[in-house]
Amino acid sequence: MSRAEQLGPYTLELPEGVFPLGGDALSLGEFATVKPGWRVCDLGTGSGVLLLLLARRAEGLTLCGVERDPGSAQAARDNLARNQLAGEIITGDLREKLLPAGQWELVVANPPYFPVGSGASGGPFRSEEFCTLEQLCGAAARLLRSGGRFALCHRPERLTDLLCALRTSGLEPKRMQLAVHSPAHPPYLVLVEAVRQGRPGLELLPTRLERKGE
Repeated sequence: MSRAEQLGPYTLELPEGVFPLGGDALSLGEFATVKPGWRVCDLGTGSGVLLLLLARRAEGLTLCGVERDPGSAQAARDNLARNQLAGEIITGDLREKLLPAGQWELVVANPPYFPVGSGASGGPFRSEEFCTLEQLCGAAARLLRSGGRFALCHRPERLTDLLCALRTSGLEPKRMQLAVHSPAHPPYLVLVEAVRQGRPGLELLPTRLERKGE
């Protein structure tokens, strides 16, 4: 059984077995810098939710997603077609060179959060079994043109790993925002945007308040 979510002018269909819509993706879809006419690639696109979220913010985007799970990849294709959005969804491993290098203004990802063997209960969709943080950043760096942006969300406890992986891949962290469910609780999410071959200098944005259930 599938379920539908309304994302502004677009309808997201989520078939059974596809990663569900969560607040992390919604926050990332609002956080990432996007401008009309940009070429946008989502690594590990799942249902294609990030592509829909970005398309509602800027016109004329060239949309592309990479997804290793065939069922999820088909759901993303269906979601683009259902909403009359042109785009390409590639079924395959994002670590492979499936797309031309250096041609994208924006790459986004809502990646697995937990290293294999960490003991964290993230479920199969949240384990780095098929792609480590370092491999993800390397794939994003390859796709981006000079000055292009990579935006992603992650867990705050892995912030050091994230920043190190970005810089090692030639992606300079430029914008960062923490998200909380309430002022009384520690951040549950970190959003980071890095620039390919960017200059050092990180802007820390005001904390996002994302109440559960909203």
